[in-house]
Amino acid sequence: MDVKEEDSGDDEDGEKHVDTSQMMAGVDGEMPTISNNNNRLQQHHQFQEQVGTPGGGGARRCRPLEEKERTKLRERQRRAITARILAGLRRHGNYNLRVRADINDVVAALAREAGWVVLPDGTTFPSKSQIVDIPLKLQERDFSSTAYIPVYVMLPLGVINMKCELVDPDGLLKQLRVLKSVNVDGVMVDCWWGIVEGHAPQEYNWNGYKRLFQMVRELKLKLQVVMSFHECGGNVGDDVCIPLPHWVAEIGRSNPDIFFTDREGRSNAECLSWGIDKERVVYLDCMRSFRVEFDEYFKNGSISMIQVGLGPCGELRYPSCPVKHGWRYPGVGEFQCYDQYLLKSLRKAAEARGHSFWGRGPDNAGSYNSQPNDTGFFSEGGDYDGYHGRFFLNWYSRVLVDHGDRVLSLAKLTFDGTCIAAKLSGLHWWYKTVSHAAELTAGFYNPCNRDGYSPIVTMLKKHEANLSLACTELHMLDQHEDFKEALGDSEGLFWQVSIKFI
Repeated sequence: MDVKEEDSGDDEDGEKHVDTSQMMAGVDGEMPTISNNNNRLQQHHQFQEQVGTPGGGGARRCRPLEEKERTKLRERQRRAITARILAGLRRHGNYNLRVRADINDVVAALAREAGWVVLPDGTTFPSKSQIVDIPLKLQERDFSSTAYIPVYVMLPLGVINMKCELVDPDGLLKQLRVLKSVNVDGVMVDCWWGIVEGHAPQEYNWNGYKRLFQMVRELKLKLQVVMSFHECGGNVGDDVCIPLPHWVAEIGRSNPDIFFTDREGRSNAECLSWGIDKERVVYLDCMRSFRVEFDEYFKNGSISMIQVGLGPCGELRYPSCPVKHGWRYPGVGEFQCYDQYLLKSLRKAAEARGHSFWGRGPDNAGSYNSQPNDTGFFSEGGDYDGYHGRFFLNWYSRVLVDHGDRVLSLAKLTFDGTCIAAKLSGLHWWYKTVSHAAELTAGFYNPCNRDGYSPIVTMLKKHEANLSLACTELHMLDQHEDFKEALGDSEGLFWQVSIKFI
């Protein structure tokens, strides 16, 4: 007798089952006396083993019913997923797909959308309009409909020496002419506080910058000037040494608390502590003198932007990762709030909160080269998320925002009518951990359950200041492939900050 093979696909719920009792009667010549399900299944298997295939082939084996049910279930799930994909393409992609479409219909629709020809038998080839000769020379792209993006080139850090003189005026002029020939918009240059006011307070020497600005203007290039109120030297990319003004260093020798200080009491003369802001913003006099000295460049638009230095490397952050104190990537760094001025502010905030014993920094935050899980403060479930930790980090980050707000408000008054900007550092290592330890020590209160950059962006928008985001030192990822355990995410950090300006 000829038995039809079972389909491995979904036979739907209306599949008709063969009465095994009758089949056994036809083969063995007698009716079985046991009719329960187990005996039926056993008889069914026996029958399949006894009945040969058409044409005298070997014995055919039938899959168990449980396996058939699993196959039917998998097929239903596959069809459900396919149906949802096709529905999404129809609804959101405007694809004209038939009701019972399959993957072939999807591929054909994609090919037609790309301008290809798809015949009913599936033959696919590009249309005649797409078959063109490969040009010998690449065609220039047309950017006429896109927004214009100005291009500025950063001049070397040491283009002007400590005597405020151009180091190589002839060589610089040649370089500027090359830049002009390739149609750059202008150049960016650091104006160093340690050079122009190096010897005595409010005694300025602008001679080198006057000559530089004149050369740039004669070539009809524009200027972006960075007011650099920090020390140059000792950091990544620094090829010259330009200290803070001599008279500031003299004050620092008798009162080292004017500089940021770590828990061990080591001062960092890279920039002034923000704790002295309320005593006097010493940068204001320098900005005013610059504005008066180069007034004509502001009026005729030659100076298109002023970027105001707000901390180490000109960036709005604490100097939490100083190489001079032994820090190496990817250490979490250390909090820099142990000068007498910032400690006084911390104690005052703790007393106002009603917990005077909170007027201290964390004592379990590790050292410069610690990793988050090595500390009781930054580890998952650590003290950073406790009552004292949240209070301290709120105060620590608020000091940063207040400093930026205070200096930018003065800069906006001084350079009224000219765009101002601030530079923000992208500390990407440990970004994928819960505490974001490297960001916390730098003053960015940005753990996984809090957006630490919103207050900064709000402050910048208040002063209509542009943001210069140091591209998160992407090259460090290439140089430190062995440090994948640092769990960094430079792109994630970049998008978190930049999306707020859209």
